[in-house]
Amino acid sequence: MKIYRDAPSGAVDRARRLRRDMTDAERLLWRGLRKAFPEAKFRRQAPMGPYIADFLTFQHRLVIEVDGGQHTEALEADAHRTRYIEGEGFRVIRFWNSEVMDNLDGVLDTIASHLDGRPA
Repeated sequence: MKIYRDAPSGAVDRARRLRRDMTDAERLLWRGLRKAFPEAKFRRQAPMGPYIADFLTFQHRLVIEVDGGQHTEALEADAHRTRYIEGEGFRVIRFWNSEVMDNLDGVLDTIASHLDGRPA
């Protein structure tokens, strides 16, 4: 698949490191995704060209990003990342760490609506 072929050298090692060192919010969401949507076959910390997606499902062409506190430069970088991923034919949804930690059920409901093809 193109998105893996275009990954820079070292991206796979970086993705492995990110999988090992997930944030609490990422860990909680990963458990929730696996339990709520086992048929979606989510991957975590998956290389996509020059980026690494927090979670993705090829079957539904959906990427889920979990964001912490950010400053202007990070927001601009996220916008570039989103444009790239959407250019590869994926939809992107973002959640704040605090949303995942404080309202996992609501986050999973939003994801479910995207998996059904009905963005919330």
